[in-house]
Amino acid sequence: MPLTTDGEIADLLRSTRTIALIGASDRPGRPSYDVMRFLQQHGYRVLPVNPQITGQHVHGEYVWRDLSQIGEPIDMVDIFRRSGAAAEAVDQAIAAGAKSVWMQIGVVNEEAAARAEAAGLKVVMDRCPKIDIRRLNIAPVGET
Repeated sequence: MPLTTDGEIADLLRSTRTIALIGASDRPGRPSYDVMRFLQQHGYRVLPVNPQITGQHVHGEYVWRDLSQIGEPIDMVDIFRRSGAAAEAVDQAIAAGAKSVWMQIGVVNEEAAARAEAAGLKVVMDRCPKIDIRRLNIAPVGET
């Protein structure tokens, strides 16, 4: 079952340090651009992933083609893709050894969620970490 309670969401956000953001944008005003900046300001390391802008930088971070290129531990994969494309992102997250996948508002893929859970990943669907961090008053990473 995807995480849904405030306690489960808060625990996940507090235990996360490194987030790979699939569908990162280099365009101000796009939701993924704004969410990435917010997460960085909240102390998370955010690694942008977008094959269309690979090699560029967003908010000071190199943009990766896919998760397999990153080569460092990933706590969470934040998915800014259509629901149908979430399955590929989840498969990459499983292969990369991520601890959780977070599907953004409007992104729901039950089959992909079940695969992630079967592989031992925590799953959040149809939510935004920026909204939940604010709503739950989660302290910035590294603060108590």
